[in-house]
Amino acid sequence: MWIRWIYSALLALAAPFLLVSLYQKKPGKPSFGQRWREHWGITPKVDATNPLWIHSVSVGESIAVTPIIRELKARHPDLPIVVTTTTSTGAEQIAKLGDLVTHRYMPLDFTWCVRGFLKTINPSQMLIVETELWPNTLHTVAKAGIPITVINARLSERSCRRYQKFQSVFNLLAQNLTQVLCQYQSDAERFIRLGLNPKKVHVTGSVKFDIQVTEEQVQASKFLRAQLGENRPVWIAASTHQGEDEIVLEAHQSLLKSYPNSLLILVPRHPERFNDVASLCTAKGFMTHRRTSERQEFEHSQVYIGDTMGEMLVMLGAADICFMGGSLVGEKVGGHNLLEPAALAKPLLNGPCYYNFSEITQTLLKNNAVILCDDASEIHQQLVKLFDSPELAQQMGKCAHSVVKDNQGALAKTIELVM
Repeated sequence: MWIRWIYSALLALAAPFLLVSLYQKKPGKPSFGQRWREHWGITPKVDATNPLWIHSVSVGESIAVTPIIRELKARHPDLPIVVTTTTSTGAEQIAKLGDLVTHRYMPLDFTWCVRGFLKTINPSQMLIVETELWPNTLHTVAKAGIPITVINARLSERSCRRYQKFQSVFNLLAQNLTQVLCQYQSDAERFIRLGLNPKKVHVTGSVKFDIQVTEEQVQASKFLRAQLGENRPVWIAASTHQGEDEIVLEAHQSLLKSYPNSLLILVPRHPERFNDVASLCTAKGFMTHRRTSERQEFEHSQVYIGDTMGEMLVMLGAADICFMGGSLVGEKVGGHNLLEPAALAKPLLNGPCYYNFSEITQTLLKNNAVILCDDASEIHQQLVKLFDSPELAQQMGKCAHSVVKDNQGALAKTIELVM
């Protein structure tokens, strides 16, 4: 009890700073408008009784849970689902599900905020995507008799060691969990090592392997590629972070010497960086255009900025080779998910840091589907190698696609355990 009191006091002190960051206006970031009240538990009623509550904090988790939501509604058309996100960009992603779900913003982790939400929504159970664990939320939800399941759960060795330093905090979280559905056996072993009851832990696999590429997305990719140019080398640097764009652009500058008509699709991870990255490209002398530009002719473009949200699959599909960002900036990020380009049979390049997706990346490495690059020079060398040898690029893409297909099935296992 005293641990939660201390935590709540610290949260109260930190809340103003967290809220400033959350509500700060940034280019490309949707506004919360009057819905900011929902963060304080002042939640509008929903037209449903005892809905299933799914929490996906932001964009990545919202994308990951989308196949689960679609499958749940396919099996149980009358099942009401309320999805909460903390961020407005996550809300924008969930909005793409239309009337399959109802969206609400997640209440802050104060007991009275969570109680306000529960009183209005009265959910039948709570599903948490990945490992978004908040002490007061878990305590209040569990005390209300609502089962809590963590789905698609992952726990890196680094995070496990951090929890071990504060074992009493983890115990506080764990006692409220009904079950934890892990992506891999290694994740399950770490949860058990921390003291979670083995009977509560299941290995379902990663639902991220159960990627659904729609015909609409395929056609949109073909249309984009036709706009960008069918007969030119095109590579994409996806989900880049600050400090990586310069490295990627250096690699592209070198590539242009070998392939003068090559094109880089550059997609920053965060929308607030779109303008800065576009300015950086222009300042370095690249002929730069943006996806939101009205221009329709891109024959002489050298860099194409993907400055929209929720279209990553479309832009990946339009490229020949994918470099995944978040993997060149030391331990600050820990990599991003390679499975979307793998599902599209793209040869993959990645930086050396990928601890957040260690299992997935290691599996792709073992199957010769991804090449690790430490710097701009190595990225350039591998790009030239793959563009010089289309057969090698195609073989790498096939290996990546096979990894995805061979590991599918987590979706069905997850739904069986939560319904």
